[in-house]
Amino acid sequence: MSHPAWNVMLATCPSRTSLARIANKWTALIVISLSAGPERFGTIRQNVGGISAKVLADTLRDLERDGVLTRTAYNE
Repeated sequence: MSHPAWNVMLATCPSRTSLARIANKWTALIVISLSAGPERFGTIRQNVGGISAKVLADTLRDLERDGVLTRTAYNE
């Protein structure tokens, strides 16, 4: 089976999406916050000082879409 030639320097390289995702400062801080295990939205927001609820929700959705994390919703 042949593997594609990855070259992050090319604009068409799929690895650029991953690089852009992890280079985002909020993504890095959220991943650090979650490194010890699952956390609730409010706890993540407290741990990541300065992040708005909208940016946190958007970033978590993007990470879920990209398969970096999974989300569990609880009816309360």
